Amino acid sequence: MGDRLKGRNAVITGAGRGIGRALALAMAQEGANIVVCDLGVEVDGTRELVSPADDVVKECEVLGVRAVSNYGDVSNFNDAEAMVRACVDSFGSIDILCNIAGIDKPKMIWNMSEEEWDLVVDVHLKGTFNLTRHASPFMREQRYGRIINCVSEAFMGGPSHLNYSAAKGGVATFTYGAAKELGKYSVTCNAFVPRASTRMFAEEVLVSLKKRVEAGIMPQEQVDEIEVDLLPPEYFVNFMVYLASEQAQDINGQVFLTTPGAIGLWSQPHVEVQYRRDAKEHGPWRFEEIDELLPKKVLIDYVNTAPPQPPKEK
Repeated sequence: MGDRLKGRNAVITGAGRGIGRALALAMAQEGANIVVCDLGVEVDGTRELVSPADDVVKECEVLGVRAVSNYGDVSNFNDAEAMVRACVDSFGSIDILCNIAGIDKPKMIWNMSEEEWDLVVDVHLKGTFNLTRHASPFMREQRYGRIINCVSEAFMGGPSHLNYSAAKGGVATFTYGAAKELGKYSVTCNAFVPRASTRMFAEEVLVSLKKRVEAGIMPQEQVDEIEVDLLPPEYFVNFMVYLASEQAQDINGQVFLTTPGAIGLWSQPHVEVQYRRDAKEHGPWRFEEIDELLPKKVLIDYVNTAPPQPPKEK
């Protein structure tokens, strides 16, 4: 066992399986005590009979650290508070928060129900807020903390699960903002964008990607590139351990690509091209003016990402 996180206490959501479990064990391996949070659900959010949290607690304890289970729902504000409180009450403080829990309910937008939208957004985006909201006062007071959020390449936007994409985009923006609010208190907030052979990826994401190829809206080469990295999350979770360590004290407000074969940094939103003029001199934008300048001054080298297609013959 290492000691890079010795004496630190972590809350990890979605820690019963996949990336969350691998991360819990990696942090325990480095000496952190763990609150293993897992509601016990299928990929689509339906409840299972038993949460796997207890099994991961036993695995952590074998590594020589303390660990406790929590079966709360991250989308519930009070349950999230109980997760944080369990860490403080059991171990004395909360030093690390990893927001990993997630579900997916893929549908095209014209088929998606309000419930399918709300459930996914509540788990990913509201869940990240809930846990961070309750952890941040403790971290701010002790002037130390590491918050690590899970995003997804879906945050760039893609067909078939806009609920998931929008939620993950929200988590990325949340990360940027939380980092700026908490940084002066020596609390960092970063995010990672993973590729791994997890239950969610195998059952939902990969199927969705292959449907995009069949529909002609994604090249096969892009899927091939992703499939190269489909190895267990154990191949890259030490990157998140690094973000939780003392060595990462000056890394804040970043979104990283983390795969078994690559580590990268996503660019933050910025205005790529703009055309300015004196509004007081020229007055409000006119339709004809916009029609004239947009293709020449702003939409330079622009290509429609999803041009209209003729209807399929029946």
